[in-house]
Amino acid sequence: MSAADSVLRLVGAAAIGYLALVAIMYVAQRRLLYIPDRAPPSPIAAGLPEMAEERLVAADGVALGAWWRPPPEGRGVVVYLHGNAGNLASLTVKLRPYLDWGLGVLAIDWRGYGKSEGSPTEDGLYADGRAALDFLAAKGIRPERVALHGESLGSGVATQLATERPVAALILEAPYTSVADIAQHHYPYLPARWLVKDRFDSLSRIAAIRAPILIIHGEADHTIPVDHGKRLLAAAGGKAKGIFLPGANHVDLFDRGVFRDIRAFLEPLIAKA
Repeated sequence: MSAADSVLRLVGAAAIGYLALVAIMYVAQRRLLYIPDRAPPSPIAAGLPEMAEERLVAADGVALGAWWRPPPEGRGVVVYLHGNAGNLASLTVKLRPYLDWGLGVLAIDWRGYGKSEGSPTEDGLYADGRAALDFLAAKGIRPERVALHGESLGSGVATQLATERPVAALILEAPYTSVADIAQHHYPYLPARWLVKDRFDSLSRIAAIRAPILIIHGEADHTIPVDHGKRLLAAAGGKAKGIFLPGANHVDLFDRGVFRDIRAFLEPLIAKA
């Protein structure tokens, strides 16, 4: 075998290996994006005894686990939409301040997480978020008393919901411009941007939101780089405020006192109407 033939065989093997890797990543992508904890969470075990378990049903019939604390009369409600890993049991630190401020709180588990049925997809998570807002509407809670808090993966759902329905405020915690952009960042050696099924394209949607927006991001976030939050802030225009914390990463934003900024942002909801 000539040297040229050997080189061609090596190139061919490398090409086959690369295509196989692309195929594996394409097939496995939802397992990489969604990392559910399917253990049944309990608000009492999580240290949130004020909250009661609820069962919501999305428009496609999927039943969802949720925790709910109604607001005192005249107070607002925060709908908390969590990230891609775990379930409601991990939200104690995030939900406790809202409860202590006297706000109503509704937190849902995505389909496939905790006690929720089904399997997660982009369209499915949008349906889950809509089910949360439908639940509040059935309780007679007006949209101008509802704030959305989207954490990481949940920021894409919160952004979409805020383009569809009126809300009082939108909080985006460690948000991304799109999942396609994040995939390309983490897998630069693949055509990841073109392979992503569940895109959650917040960058193209955020300008359409009329509610005030608070974007919170850590400058040292290696999971979703802070550039994503800053690009969203620029696209949102004057209705948005950004808080970018030096040294903060993806998971320690609330160890750095950011809830003081959130409380000031939500003061109209905290005060009685």
